[in-house]
Amino acid sequence: MTRRPDPAGYTQPPSDHLGSPVDRRLLDELNERRQKALSGGGEQKAAKRHERGMWTARERLDALFDTGTFQESGLHVQHHSHEFGMESRDAPGDAVVTGIGLVEGRSVAAFSQDFTVVGGTLGKYHAAKITYLMHRCLELGMPLIAFNDSGGARIQEGVESLAGYGDVFFMNVELSGLVPQIAVITGPCAGGAAYSPALCDLVIMTRSNSYMFICGPEVIRAATGANVSMEDVGDPLVHAAVSGNAHFVAEDEADAVGLVKRLLSFLPPNNLVDPPHRLDQPIMMARDEEMLDLIPDRPNEAFDVRRVIHRLVDDGDFLEVHQMFAGSIVVGFARIGGVVVGVLANQPMVRAGTLDISSSEKGARFIRFCNAFSIPLVTLVDTPGFLPGIDQERGGIIRHGAKMLFAYSSATVPKITLIMRKSYGGAYLAMCSRDLGADAVYAWPTAEIAVMGAEQAVRILYHKELDAAEDQKALHAKLASEYRERFASPYQAASLGMINDVIDPAESRVKLAMALRTHLTKRVTRPPKKHGNIPL
Repeated sequence: MTRRPDPAGYTQPPSDHLGSPVDRRLLDELNERRQKALSGGGEQKAAKRHERGMWTARERLDALFDTGTFQESGLHVQHHSHEFGMESRDAPGDAVVTGIGLVEGRSVAAFSQDFTVVGGTLGKYHAAKITYLMHRCLELGMPLIAFNDSGGARIQEGVESLAGYGDVFFMNVELSGLVPQIAVITGPCAGGAAYSPALCDLVIMTRSNSYMFICGPEVIRAATGANVSMEDVGDPLVHAAVSGNAHFVAEDEADAVGLVKRLLSFLPPNNLVDPPHRLDQPIMMARDEEMLDLIPDRPNEAFDVRRVIHRLVDDGDFLEVHQMFAGSIVVGFARIGGVVVGVLANQPMVRAGTLDISSSEKGARFIRFCNAFSIPLVTLVDTPGFLPGIDQERGGIIRHGAKMLFAYSSATVPKITLIMRKSYGGAYLAMCSRDLGADAVYAWPTAEIAVMGAEQAVRILYHKELDAAEDQKALHAKLASEYRERFASPYQAASLGMINDVIDPAESRVKLAMALRTHLTKRVTRPPKKHGNIPL
């Protein structure tokens, strides 16, 4: 019998040489083992989770990945411990599901801890599966999504479980700045387990069922005698608004997965690839007359800077990060003229837009993340300075404020600054002035750039004249107006080359879009060194 040629060049063997069929018993055993592993802790435990509005480990991954693209690794792994009741206990996958797949067509790695299997606790092989996946992220250059839902270290494995956490933490640091790491906390994340999300770039917590802490209420009570609740130490809202450990609070797990996908839409897969810009779309050159209505006439009147951001960015699509924390500064991702950007803006609605300890940390962390992944920075300025007060000084505002200076100075991505109104003192520098490496600085005619506000300045400069004046209020107003015109005018800064141009607010979107497009080829060479020493 002659062989039939195959279009691809492969010559098929004669039909009488196809060989024996696979033993059906082997396939039956394979299917049985696979189904047992896929079932996790069983239907009853899954049903209990559903009653609480929670998903199973696999349901999270099914929601994240494009249908049929998830490739699991380590399905048949079992636990390492053989003592303290674990000898005959089944632990499918050693309580964690790991693998890679496609999310809206892009390669992504993810692991999902399975609380239905030995409480999702981390043992030797559980950690080995996670760190193997992290090594794959390193080699393949893909983001890591971590679904945290675990009772912590597996007591039965003793120091090996602690070593497993150490391996995970080490790889979190290895991946830092190389690929984006997003942690999603959907259940308990306690003790040492909380440090892995803390080492990730972005943290999402679900509003219900999730909590995160180092020492829980019982430990705190035993150590200090204080009676605290779980909500006091581990609640998502506490971490989002007070501690700043969580960047987002999702309504439920479906919302959390949606947030992950939206974040990925702005991020590159790794530090060697450009963000997903949309440079094929034309820049809209039309003026935006409505921008003129957003800024109050009085310089001290507050306004919501988010309204400005939504008019500047494409389709008003702005994903705010850390929305509940340090409200005097707003940060988040968007596109302007198709270019992915990280936006930082002072918020006059909160503490007049001053920079304090928390907002300085929030801003510096966001700047460094954007710089690591080649995301250009757009800075919108309206700040009277750093927040004064004894609590701020004793809390280290000098050190924390210096983080903003360090972050902007060390950033090599395109940096575009728009001064809307007040830009005083050290905060003028900290919000990415020309001196800190801004590539283009624009100012509205309403901008005031000075060491301090005109009112405060004339009180210092002319205190004798004011004390002797019959009408102090009228003289103060006159002197402040003269000071503002002579020393704080944006045209004064422009004449000294401190800013590129004074622009009509209606032209802001066009100016920023063009600046971003023309600066995407920016390349900066810095002196060789291990790393700088940011004032932590």
